[in-house]
Amino acid sequence: MRAFRWLGGAAKDPPVAIGDPRFEAWETVSTFEDQTTAVAWRDQLRTLGIDAWCVADHHLDGRSRGDIYLVVPPGQWSRANEIVENLD
Repeated sequence: MRAFRWLGGAAKDPPVAIGDPRFEAWETVSTFEDQTTAVAWRDQLRTLGIDAWCVADHHLDGRSRGDIYLVVPPGQWSRANEIVENLD
């Protein structure tokens, strides 16, 4: 256990999950082209109690750009969509 803590504990989730099958049934709230903007929106939703994630089908380019989807579980889509529309 001591070595585990010394090594920094569990691995941290990446800012954008690439090809992660856990999110296949989740619904897209919005799409982004850059990681910084996508993660900022994800963090806003999380702050408001919504289980949001940034996902992509393919790795981002060297400038952290690509097709990034902001997704939420199906039961949270309506609330998340309402928040995004009102913050936009």
